[in-house]
Amino acid sequence: MTQASDGRSVVKALRANGDDRTLAEKWVGDLGADIGSARWFRSLGLLVALIIVTFAFWPDFSALQAAAPSRLTQEERDEYRSQIITPLALGADSGRRMGPSRLVVPLANAPERPVVELTATMGKDDRLSAMLRRAGVSGNDAARVEELIGGSLPLDQIATGTSFDIRLGRRATPSQPRPLERLSFRARLDLELAVAREGGPLALERRAIRVDDTPLRITGTVGSGLYRAARAAGAPAKSVQQYLKALGDALDINREVGAGDTFDMIIAYKRAETGEVEVGDVLYAGLDRRGSPRAQLLRWGKDNRFYDANGQGELREGLIKPVNGAVGSGFGMRRHPILKIRRPHNGLDFRARSGQPIFAVTDGTVIMAGRNGGFGNFVKLNHGGGLATGYAHMSRIAVNRGQRVKRGQVIGYVGSTGLSTGPHLHYEMYRNGRVINPASVDFVVRQQLSAAELRQFRSQLVELKKVKPGAALEPLVQASAQPAEPEREADRLSNAPG
Repeated sequence: MTQASDGRSVVKALRANGDDRTLAEKWVGDLGADIGSARWFRSLGLLVALIIVTFAFWPDFSALQAAAPSRLTQEERDEYRSQIITPLALGADSGRRMGPSRLVVPLANAPERPVVELTATMGKDDRLSAMLRRAGVSGNDAARVEELIGGSLPLDQIATGTSFDIRLGRRATPSQPRPLERLSFRARLDLELAVAREGGPLALERRAIRVDDTPLRITGTVGSGLYRAARAAGAPAKSVQQYLKALGDALDINREVGAGDTFDMIIAYKRAETGEVEVGDVLYAGLDRRGSPRAQLLRWGKDNRFYDANGQGELREGLIKPVNGAVGSGFGMRRHPILKIRRPHNGLDFRARSGQPIFAVTDGTVIMAGRNGGFGNFVKLNHGGGLATGYAHMSRIAVNRGQRVKRGQVIGYVGSTGLSTGPHLHYEMYRNGRVINPASVDFVVRQQLSAAELRQFRSQLVELKKVKPGAALEPLVQASAQPAEPEREADRLSNAPG
């Protein structure tokens, strides 16, 4: 279908709607059809006329005349100039700050600030007086401050990084240092010290700060990992490391800690009423399984070591001593006390009381447990790598053949079975099946608390486990306000009956 036929169809459609399109049919046509006809020339003329009309109304792009420039006075020009950015390149005198005129008289001396307030920090291996001198305190005032503070606490107890708030007053002449008006700092968590000059010589002020020392107890389920669970429960990283180290000396964390076990740690924790917190060492490290304790370790004594609930100290690296006792007979040739003949003594004899526990010197497997001739009740452990140990003359054996034992585990008790003249432990060591001198290996002694110490130890353990988890994080109870004691005798008698 052509464009002409399309045009005719449109006209027919318009006529069908009742519109009179005779003029349109006469002047508007398809320039692509009936070329050269009268109707075609009329349509072309109409198109040219429309183009001419369009160009006749085309807008003019010539420049418009702006407003006439106003003439400003010098005062108005300065007013504008002070508020524009251009003067910044000409001396930065914008913002109503103009250069001084001849009427401005410079001051002979600039006035000093009446008071200077600053903060000084104690450095490593620093002296208090030297730090104050660097801050601008005079030598006399610095020496006096050091004397006053030294009389209240040892100066070496001032921790590195302690901040001192200092206020210096007005000086009489520019050549003199400013006098110290006030100095204050936090000496300890429970103590704040200040040195002030209240119309007289420098004097020391002590302000005691109330501190709550309730230990912080954190418990939780081990889950996928002991370290991650403890950190998620809110335990500091340092405390978790101490807990894991203590627990690792008591049991094998990788094998003996289950996902359903409950960890329990108690941390030394102090918080001041002003908001500061001081986190100390782990005091208690415990692990429970289905309500039964798997490990109970309490930090105790001057050596600050962990002991289990039975009063036995933590183990160190290396072979531990098989029994707590001195060596009575060494390795080598000797005269047998019973057989009365000279023959090799292939071990060490440790003096010990009957019934005293005997420990495995390191992890191993029991390869013999029972009677063994002159050794009496005898236990032999294989530690791997060709190393083995033997323990003789036991009164009672506490392990079975094939059993895995851990370093420090009780494998029996001191006795006098076999060829023995009295209670002691005969200890032997073997390398690749041959006897070697056990004295060539250094032992680590496992500490054991005495009966009196054990009673105190267990009493403290019971008291510590009474602490509720999270009790140290509860808001501090405000101390009850005490009425001020009257200073005058008249005040003391003001409430007396008339």
